[in-house]
Amino acid sequence: MASSRLGLRLAVCLLNISEARQQDIVERIAKAALCNKAGQKQTQTSVLNIFSDYDYNRSVLTLAAPVETLGDSVVTACTEAYNLIDMEHHDGIHPCLGSVDLVPIYPLSESVSLEECGKVACDIAETLSHDVPGCSIFYFGYADQPLKRNLVQRRKEVNWYKRSNLNVNEIKPDVGAVISPRYGLTGIGASPYVMNCNVTIDTQDLTIGQQIASAIRGANAGGLCGVQAMAFPHEGTMEIACNVESFTDEPSSSLTAERKEYISYFIQGKEYLYFSPRYIERQIKKLATSHGVTTVGTALVGFTPKRCKSLAEQAIQEGCGEFWKKRKTITM
Repeated sequence: MASSRLGLRLAVCLLNISEARQQDIVERIAKAALCNKAGQKQTQTSVLNIFSDYDYNRSVLTLAAPVETLGDSVVTACTEAYNLIDMEHHDGIHPCLGSVDLVPIYPLSESVSLEECGKVACDIAETLSHDVPGCSIFYFGYADQPLKRNLVQRRKEVNWYKRSNLNVNEIKPDVGAVISPRYGLTGIGASPYVMNCNVTIDTQDLTIGQQIASAIRGANAGGLCGVQAMAFPHEGTMEIACNVESFTDEPSSSLTAERKEYISYFIQGKEYLYFSPRYIERQIKKLATSHGVTTVGTALVGFTPKRCKSLAEQAIQEGCGEFWKKRKTITM
């Protein structure tokens, strides 16, 4: 049954928290999302998926709900995460700055606008600043008005990619006071859906990993539009971690073969495109082969936009808040 027939306008948050090694903590945060601040059960909220990576010490929780109530669920989950995760004791190879590192809000139903998601994101930030004194937040995307700076730009500005060089006294959060060593800095914003697709290659050579990541990065000549990529050592191999953003205009440089690999969806009648995870995997495999390296496997952190919407409708129709238990927590 489609969400429109359910009478729901759905949105989703891919909540990034800086904990993966203590699964009891991760599940406590997931369960917190199923109640509002007053402790009342959110009957139309579902945690669709939990993806945890031990080396990264990072988990991504997929929280889906009607756009009107999603903010309540995100606030309770974030509050629990701030209470349970202390950045002063955090250790992991993936860049991160906060106990709650990232709170992106994406439309799922076509009728939900990016502007509406941006307002939800701002409301979440303001509520958290009141409920969790000492937390600090930067905005991105449709929450960052009027500039609408994207996540990559904002992360560069706050030195997210080089956490070891972080100088908290040089960063002025958009919400909150001086950055707390315990809570760190949280990014909150809204944009079209962003997938996370990680491809593992069978080498420990960081230089090869970085060359492959650079080759597929959309910002570089010959790269894939909308794809951001970084290389990380991972369990004796190298992982090419890709953020796959949606875009609206087909790049003029697109080859005919590439055009067949676009997948589309709509937000308020406007078409958005992104590269399929399988195509990204094939391109990375081709690049790895040129270096004499094989690929080991691919992990999609969460879902494609279409799949996420379908599962959200199913979970809410069934009244299943702990939907992740049907799929089981994915741990690497």
